[in-house]
Amino acid sequence: MSEIHYRDQGKGFPLILIHGFCETHEIWKLVADSLSSDFRVITIDLPGFGKSTALPAPHSLDDVADTLLDFIQNKLKLSLCAVMGHSLGGYIVLAMIEKDPARFPCFGLIHSTAYPDSEERKANRLKVIDFVQAHGVKPFIESFIPPLFYDLSNPHIPATVALASTTPMQTLVSYTQAMRLRPDRTTVIQSFNKPILIVAGREDKIISLESVTLLASLSINVHLIVLDRVAHMGMLEDSEEVIDTIQNFIQGVPLPTL
Repeated sequence: MSEIHYRDQGKGFPLILIHGFCETHEIWKLVADSLSSDFRVITIDLPGFGKSTALPAPHSLDDVADTLLDFIQNKLKLSLCAVMGHSLGGYIVLAMIEKDPARFPCFGLIHSTAYPDSEERKANRLKVIDFVQAHGVKPFIESFIPPLFYDLSNPHIPATVALASTTPMQTLVSYTQAMRLRPDRTTVIQSFNKPILIVAGREDKIISLESVTLLASLSINVHLIVLDRVAHMGMLEDSEEVIDTIQNFIQGVPLPTL
């Protein structure tokens, strides 16, 4: 099992925020700092990212989910918590919900999906691996990060590039392979009989609004929020709206007193 690095702040019902591909817990700072006035907010580094130790390669997203469930139960000692994930983090959240739905009274996907990779996307993942192994992490990151933002002059882009550039090559390759092989988890959306939050960016080129709208139609329990003038990085592009959305969503969930 990986040793998970995390930040734990605030008091109240616990909310775990899971970062996306080539990020760390720091990507959530603006959101976590604000939400910690109402909730106990725990932001983590996924295995291999930031200060968390890596899992043996190759590994699947299910392996990562098992690691986080163990962390929640045995390190944090939480019998119940809310959990939300950005992009890759959302894929892992879905695996966690599939394995242990009773632990979570609600969950959220932030610029993420339950659909598997298309064949074209799978082919592109292999191209990413080939490029990174030939040219290194930084050249890939410098081309990968800016298009995740709607506005290419967004002031958060340089810091996000710098943060993502710290990703170890083996971590980048391992997660790219794992995302490529992840299964269809639309049944998780359909079978979860508690509230689900899905946040989408109207300008997202990675997770299209059309596909997210279709995903949201699979369950009456889904609360779909679409952010205008936002692509794939809502927690940075419109942090205030993301904060309000998460806060309002959780406050509307019938949470037990811990």
